[in-house]
Amino acid sequence: MDKSIFRTDLFSGKRALITGGGTGIGLRTAKEFVATGGHAIIAGRREELLEKAVKELGNASYVVLNIREEDSVKNCFSQIVDQGGVDFLVNNAGGQFPCPADQMSIKGWKAVIDTNLTGTFMMCQEAFNTCFKGKGGKIVNVIANIWNGFPLLAHTGAARAGVDNLTKSLAVEWGPYGVSINSVAPGVIDSSGLDTYDEHYQKVVRSMAKNNQSGRLGTEGEVAASILFLLSPAAQYITGTTLRVDGGEPLYHPFHPPKQHDKLPAELI
Repeated sequence: MDKSIFRTDLFSGKRALITGGGTGIGLRTAKEFVATGGHAIIAGRREELLEKAVKELGNASYVVLNIREEDSVKNCFSQIVDQGGVDFLVNNAGGQFPCPADQMSIKGWKAVIDTNLTGTFMMCQEAFNTCFKGKGGKIVNVIANIWNGFPLLAHTGAARAGVDNLTKSLAVEWGPYGVSINSVAPGVIDSSGLDTYDEHYQKVVRSMAKNNQSGRLGTEGEVAASILFLLSPAAQYITGTTLRVDGGEPLYHPFHPPKQHDKLPAELI
């Protein structure tokens, strides 16, 4: 009988670099990866958060990284290669701020593009050249629910749409080297990242549960599970695609708009 891929040692002997791994979706992804037998290397700018997270995770290590700086990206992978390389890369790090497009400064625009698009590209490129080109590997990019535009967040909408297309391009170029690359597009997630916004914007975001077909916000665990699926052997024949984890929010139709659910799941992931 074939051994099931759904097992506690699923990622035994595997190593994954997870950016933005000190908090939120990145940290939850690291927890799930470690729980299924892998070694998580979490990366971020704030060393104190990384140190705390590694103590919590157990089979994990960290590297300080600013994905907007080329030298920092190269130094990150230099350290990782010295430690044995990685099998997987999860590009979860990113950042944005709400602002009407007509009031957005070019400095603010460039900062978000540099982080979410250019930073993701540099991470993919360095992972390929230093770790994946000779043996293959998997990349998962975390983007966003961009399909109906992204009002008040035009900079990140443009950047994440760029990553969606970049995912397709790299899947074609790097497929012959045994590299698969996909994206996960979360909808509105009840994540610790919401705490970085002001109180009014938090209330607006949390009220958006009524706009999807699930009648609630998504969870960090649901996004992490989707990322691990794409890293797993179950997704061996999947590349160049984006998995939407959004409760069906883009499926709005005026003939049948989202309605209040009579029941919600008793326990969420």
